[in-house]
Amino acid sequence: MDLSAQPEIVQQAFGFAEQGWALAQGWLLSPAAWSQFAILIFAYLLAVLLSRKLKPTLARLFTPPSEQQNIFATARRFVLIFLPLIMPLLAYGLTGLGETITRSIFGSGEVIAFGKRVFLFLAARIFVSDIIKDGFLKLLGKFVLVPVAALNAVGLLELATTRLDAMVVPLGNLSFSLLFAIRFAVVGGIIFWFGRWSNDQSSSFISKQEEMRPATRELASKTAEIAIFGAAFLILMNIMGISLTSLAVLGGAIGVGLGFGLQKIASNFISGVILLLEGQATVGDYVELDGGEAGTIVKMTARAAILETYDGRWIVVPNEDFITTRVVNYSDSGSANRYEAPFSVSYDTDINLVPGIVETAVAKHAEVLSDPFPPDCELRSFGDNGVNFAVEFWVNGIDDGRHKFTSDVLFLIWNALKENNIEIPYPQRVVELKGEIRTTAQ
Repeated sequence: MDLSAQPEIVQQAFGFAEQGWALAQGWLLSPAAWSQFAILIFAYLLAVLLSRKLKPTLARLFTPPSEQQNIFATARRFVLIFLPLIMPLLAYGLTGLGETITRSIFGSGEVIAFGKRVFLFLAARIFVSDIIKDGFLKLLGKFVLVPVAALNAVGLLELATTRLDAMVVPLGNLSFSLLFAIRFAVVGGIIFWFGRWSNDQSSSFISKQEEMRPATRELASKTAEIAIFGAAFLILMNIMGISLTSLAVLGGAIGVGLGFGLQKIASNFISGVILLLEGQATVGDYVELDGGEAGTIVKMTARAAILETYDGRWIVVPNEDFITTRVVNYSDSGSANRYEAPFSVSYDTDINLVPGIVETAVAKHAEVLSDPFPPDCELRSFGDNGVNFAVEFWVNGIDDGRHKFTSDVLFLIWNALKENNIEIPYPQRVVELKGEIRTTAQ
């Protein structure tokens, strides 16, 4: 077969195959190679045996009681995640010890060094398949870490990195190699994943600080988020050796974008900061906007607030609407709200007794407040069918969703009136007939 007529990649593949065959023949005919194969097999079997003995012991040692939730219990649970790596790491360590022995006796250790790289590849596979749970990191491990470990195992990692480094991608006045792009994507992904994890931990910690006002907690959480991702960006630029001065053109483009198409985004971001600083609306408040949107604020982002209505819908409201329109906050600073429950009694009732009976009944409700005002029953009008009253009462919360204050109060009024034999009227009509009524005699 004439290789000179074949494409370059085919020639290189045949060259690698010939080198591999020559290396395999050398290993098969060498006593030192056979001794190294024996050491590899012994190291693997010993690692399997030791891992079977160690795993149950380490599991018992590092498993905390289920009720413990402190930082030490969390650290122990974190260590348990890595138990599947015991076998390949033990094999790697035992093989390294065997390599030292073979090199001192035979002066060579290529076979056992190859075995070490294979065990390292197995560790990478187990790490990606059994330990990593995050979807992004699993994807990164599957398409970057495992291929890199495989290339390292067969000794082609240095060649692959050299080829990728030689492939330059021009981009206007800038140019970068494929190796740089891959490193940037991997390092950037890991750093910003760690930033997201750190932000989740800091947000969880801040949300547990009950002594802080809700608005202050939200502001502290957003400040920590900006600081974490800002630091992640600077660390990435430093690791990749990118000067921040080279980003001046990008900064100018962003400025132009803000001037034309991103005004609303910038306005909403600044409005969100103002909301957090002033604390006029924060997570947990029930608000009603001028446009009719109403609900409980369940989340505040850099761009918008998310309201959850009592029928389960989520409404995304831009932060700017909280600044430029009228907002009714029913939950600001835990303030109480006043409601009223209308009812009627018959004209045959001694209406002087009604206020005392109703106020006493409504005051028995566990959620009805005596401060700022106790229940107050007022005569409203003399209706067509009865005398119309209404009782005003104060509660902490909104009369909707899981709270049914008005319904509960009306039940109390009904029972109290029935106990005192006070009739609740129904519509009555007086029919007047004019003229003589004639009947037909049978």
